[in-house]
Formats: sequence, C-alpha cells, structure tokens
Amino acid sequence: MSKVGIAAYGKIPFTKDDHKIESTLHKSANDLFQKNPEIDKKEIDAVLISTNNNSKYLSPILSEMSGIQPKIAHSIESLCNSGTNSIVSAFSYISSGLADMVLVSGAERYDSPGQILEWDNSRGEFKHPIFWASIFSKSYKEKYNISDEELAIVSVKNHKQASKNPNALSKKTYTVEDVMNSKKLTDDLKLLDCSRPCTGSASILLASEEIMKKYADSPIWITGIGQKTTSAGFTKNTSLSSMESTKIAGQSALNMSNHNISEIDVAEVHDAFSVCEPMILESLGFTDPGNGMDMIKNLHQTNNFKINPRGGLIGCGHPLGATGISQTIEIIEQLQNNAESRQTDNPKTGLIHNMSAAATSSTVLVLEK
Repeated sequence: MSKVGIAAYGKIPFTKDDHKIESTLHKSANDLFQKNPEIDKKEIDAVLISTNNNSKYLSPILSEMSGIQPKIAHSIESLCNSGTNSIVSAFSYISSGLADMVLVSGAERYDSPGQILEWDNSRGEFKHPIFWASIFSKSYKEKYNISDEELAIVSVKNHKQASKNPNALSKKTYTVEDVMNSKKLTDDLKLLDCSRPCTGSASILLASEEIMKKYADSPIWITGIGQKTTSAGFTKNTSLSSMESTKIAGQSALNMSNHNISEIDVAEVHDAFSVCEPMILESLGFTDPGNGMDMIKNLHQTNNFKINPRGGLIGCGHPLGATGISQTIEIIEQLQNNAESRQTDNPKTGLIHNMSAAATSSTVLVLEK
C-alpha cells in the first residue's frame, strides 16, 4: 500500500457571512494554490467535496473554477463527519493506485440542512442536536458526579484557545460565570456550552509518496485511520455517557499507526457540546472513564494547548463539511511547528477525531511527521 501524505492546505476565516457555497469552496482552494504556486494542477487526479449543502455538481464546479480537469469528481456527505470521511476517500484512491494527487475541499453555510437528521423519527419534535447533547450531559453528570460549573470549563478553555486563532469564529474569552449565565437552552445546556454553525471552508491536497517528494519539504503522513458507524438514530446508542464508535475507531487508527494513545502529542476532538470533550477523551483512552474533566481542568490551568489548540468546534465554529478538514489542518500546522501562539511543544504525532449525530459514527486519523 502506497504511503499517503498531505502536500498543501488552504483555509479561510469562519464567519456568519451569507456567501454562496460555490464561492466559499473556491476561497480555501484558491488559498491553497496561491500559497503553493509550484503545484501542477494537471497532476490532480481527483477533486472531492465535503458538504451537507443541497447544491448540485459542486466538485465539477470547483474543478472548473480552479482550473482542474480531474478523472474523479464527486461530493461526500456524512453530516458533521463529512470532512474526515472525504480525507479517508482520498487516502483510499491514492493508496489503491487510482490517483496520485487528490484535492479535498469542505464547505458549509451557517444555515446548513445537515444540522438536523430528518430521517430520525425517534426524536419526534426534538430533532435539533441540542436535545441529544442535553441527554448526554445529564447522563454523564449523574454517572460521574460532574457539575455544570465543571463542564463550563470546556467552553472557557476552548474559547481561550480560539482567541489565538485568527480564523476562529469566536473572538471573545469567557469565564465559568459567563457560561453559566448565558442563555438557557435546556435544563442541562447553556448557549455557551454549544458549538455554532457558521460559514467556512478548508482544503487539503493529498498525494502519493512519489508526488510528495516533488512538493513537500516537511511532509506529514497519514499513518492511522479508524472508522465506525453504530447506528443512525442516537437512541440506539448502548451508552449515553460514553462513545462506542469513537472507542472502536480510535483503537483501529492507533493500531494501524503502531502507536498507543500516550504517544499522541496533540489532538483535535469533536467538541460539538461541552460534554462531548471529556466523553471523547475517555473513549479514546487519554484518561480513565469519569476522569475527562480532571484532564481538561489541568490543561486549562497549565495553559496547555494539547487538546483542541485551534479552539475546538465551540471556539472555532462548526461549518459541518469543513470541520474535519479544518481539524486536520490544525494538526498539520502543529506537526510542522507553524501554529504560532497556539503551538504545542515540538509534537511528532497528532490525532483528529470527527463524529456525527451523537457519535453514531466516528472517524479518527493519526498524522506523523
């Protein structure tokens, strides 16, 4: 199987702007090519689009706008997990020999229809994600005796880290009191416990080992991939205080990369809501069940950016189709020591965790220098 690396990336700020999806996609792809003018677009074999937007034929449209005529062109949708699913598809095309270089671009608008899974009738009128997040919060707090004030630290930490990220939606920092006093959405969720949908885009260029020699001085390799889908409706979850798909996907990715979790130096995890971050850290094995908040409090107190250095979904914003790609770009920058004021201490191995619909599906990637 051919090694697959990441040769280049492009990104734009996350906003509440009302831009068309086509122009949003083109902006991050254009940023990639402007920063890497040496890339020969004739060598790009595939263009994959990650989005939940209902617009049609987006991959050929972006290809034409960017001056690319690929062999393979299509979109990939998997709710919030679309970005890393697209990266896995690109990896598969290259490692199988069907392509040598693949552009993956993800984009979403603030009003994406992917925020709600209309098919899941078991939710009744409670279709919005805040309702599964509220159930998770209540279950997790009761099982491990965690307070609302403790969970608020997740938001405080991630907004603080987002303040170091010029592309983040959030420009403010908050205290625990600010989170507690923000608008009450349910008995267990405040407004600042939640990530926010927004308009944004991110692009990466994946390449085979042979192509990487031409374009990348400090290549980043994808060495581990894990995926798992347990259901579509969150009511089928076996637990409401842990994430089975995340546990399985994480272990698969670590096994493939020949690493254990203690060797991960920096990670981006899918903190769609405050409660998700400790649950994910526990499910991935960073810490024992029930100890996720202890880890988060320690990271916050010591100003350690190891988890969600760009501000996570809560601080950075959550344009569904772009999120997994944006997470991946952050880990690339960390491993290349290009993360500026967010930079962690000389990381060599990084992890990305991206999920959909109350962790009914999860993708985990391991990246290395």
